[in-house]
Amino acid sequence: MTQLDMTPGAQVPRTDVGNQTAVTQAFSSAAYRTGDVKELEALTGVGVKGGKFELFRPSAGEAFSRALIDRTLGGGRKPLVPSHGTDVRMVVEHCLAAQDLREARDRRLAGLSLLFGVLFLPGTLVWLAAYQARAWLGSKKSAARDGFIGTLALLLAFGLALLLLIRPPFGGLLGLYFRVVMIGPAVGWYLAKRTVVGSVMEQRARWGDLVGGSAVAAVVPKAVPKDHLDKKANTLKAGLDRISTEQNTNIQHYAGPKGILGIGARWAEWSLREDLRPAEGHDDFRTFHVADLTRRIADRLSGLTSSDVPNGGLPRPQISHWVVLDTGEGADEIGRPSGPEMDGDRMRDFAVQELASKQSLGADTRHRIAVQFVLHKGQLVSTIIVNVMVLAQNLQIHVTPHTLGPINGYFTSKPKTPEKDVAKTFRFWETRTVQLAVVTDDEVVRQAVRAPFHKVPGLQKWLGGGISFPEPLCLRQAWADPTWNSRYKSDDTIYLPSPVIGVIHAAVVEFLDEHDVATDRIANRSNMLRSEMQGSRPFRADKYDAG
Repeated sequence: MTQLDMTPGAQVPRTDVGNQTAVTQAFSSAAYRTGDVKELEALTGVGVKGGKFELFRPSAGEAFSRALIDRTLGGGRKPLVPSHGTDVRMVVEHCLAAQDLREARDRRLAGLSLLFGVLFLPGTLVWLAAYQARAWLGSKKSAARDGFIGTLALLLAFGLALLLLIRPPFGGLLGLYFRVVMIGPAVGWYLAKRTVVGSVMEQRARWGDLVGGSAVAAVVPKAVPKDHLDKKANTLKAGLDRISTEQNTNIQHYAGPKGILGIGARWAEWSLREDLRPAEGHDDFRTFHVADLTRRIADRLSGLTSSDVPNGGLPRPQISHWVVLDTGEGADEIGRPSGPEMDGDRMRDFAVQELASKQSLGADTRHRIAVQFVLHKGQLVSTIIVNVMVLAQNLQIHVTPHTLGPINGYFTSKPKTPEKDVAKTFRFWETRTVQLAVVTDDEVVRQAVRAPFHKVPGLQKWLGGGISFPEPLCLRQAWADPTWNSRYKSDDTIYLPSPVIGVIHAAVVEFLDEHDVATDRIANRSNMLRSEMQGSRPFRADKYDAG
């Protein structure tokens, strides 16, 4: 992902590729997919709603782009859950870029549709009725589209065209019109096919490049305001900026057994509890704030990248102070606080520190330290959450790991040329594979009839249907497969907590020693905890069998 180095000096664009780029591009590829919208039913939580006419149905890319744009840039939309390890703004920008490509195509198709469709309206209606029947039969019976029933309507329309060409019902100028009334739409279809094929090939090329790892820029000129009076562009730019700020929020939500939204459920838990006692030779220990201890822990965690052994350091984690709110497991919407302690979607640092020092039992707002690793090119997001509390004279430190596995394989699949096996001409007992046309006749008609309505997306959705996303929406978590189905991703997830907990305990002992707190028992409990971790196995830590 391209970034700008804003330190003093020459501003040189950086083109380093972050760990989240592969997953971001995989999600972005969905905007350019040319398959049937019903492909999206395989994605968890995605609802496919049919329209009034099967002929007006959207493609998978059209439906995904429209749904994501409406969900992220629509007026009065619900808040988004942060997608850690994914650049959601880039995904939305690719949806906008794909929409621009289709609008350019639709403008050309709309001209052809209006010219040949209106000029030869009776014939156009007959052909559309035939294709609508074909599409409807194809949706009801799997073999109808390639069988006799699916082609019967087209054969009837073709027979009518041939009959009118040979024996028109009228003579003179009207008879000449009836000779070509069925042929005119076919000529328009032929011209439209060239536009459709070019558009489909361009979309499939972008789809393949994104999944293959090539750099594909999302060019969205309409998001660049010409001046401060360019209201439409300014609104779009503000919407994209809001997506970025939401992704950088420090407000998270714990949804019961679902875990913290955006990072998944916890798969283990380790706790260290011990009373605070003055060290030997001291009557009392020096008072401290819990926020000071959490700050020390966060500072020491930044040293995970270094090691006395060459190449022994861990990948650089992102260390954050989070504010976690309690929400219901079945909630379909999240909310964020408002007030002077908030700076947009983020809680100000002073308020976070105050929460860390004052948090106790009975509150629905808690402070957490998050240590997040984005590994395997973004296909693994491992987050370790640290909770530090003091209850009376008892210090409690809880560490819980969370993980998100690889994204659904649908997003990483590459475009394929349709094929089928046919019998050889002479050796009929053997078969050979032949490639089919990427763009079918039905696809040309589908795009041509949708094109005149491209300026009214609401009407397009009513006519052809659309999709809905699971709520509350988090792109990364919504379609994440289990981590434990992959050997190396599982191993990396299990290995990470040990060095993290070692640094945490070392930071705690160091801090308590500085404040004259006895650390002998804490050190002993830390050693016992490390012994327990030698045989760590994932389990459903958020599922309590308590009746």
